Amino acid sequence: MEIEIVRGTITTVPAEVLVTAANRSLVGGGGVDGAIHRAAGPKLLAALRPLAPCAPGDAVITPAFDLPDPVRFVVHAVGPRYGVDEPAGELLGAAYRAALRRCDEVGARTVAFPSLSTGAFHFPLLEACRISVAALTSATTSVGTCTLVAFDQKTERFWRRAMPSR
Repeated sequence: MEIEIVRGTITTVPAEVLVTAANRSLVGGGGVDGAIHRAAGPKLLAALRPLAPCAPGDAVITPAFDLPDPVRFVVHAVGPRYGVDEPAGELLGAAYRAALRRCDEVGARTVAFPSLSTGAFHFPLLEACRISVAALTSATTSVGTCTLVAFDQKTERFWRRAMPSR
């Protein structure tokens, strides 16, 4: 799988699947999850209600609803709350792998990820970037291209630092 890193807003990335940093209750929130919920429209929340709760380290998938083409699906990945959900590092890696499994279930070839658990869940950014890259580079998946979408310069820099040398 090819991994690319861009800085921007995930709702503008041209991928078949957008991953959002969800909470257990899957009701939306702030940050990337709020942006995806606003862009997808109210049908997204209705589709999530029967899927909740979702445990840390797991993910569920829904249609993309009002998100623009080529987005077909949204994966709602629940990362750990740092210092609360343990073992946090294992759960974070599991959330990235679970999201890729949901992509494989629908035959998606392109996916865009935000930095899971580093906002409201307070996971240390550099450690989270290293865990995410390790989880993605070691995963067995039919996804061809994974775009890591950094909302800010620091996240972009840490993701680039975490990428293996080529």
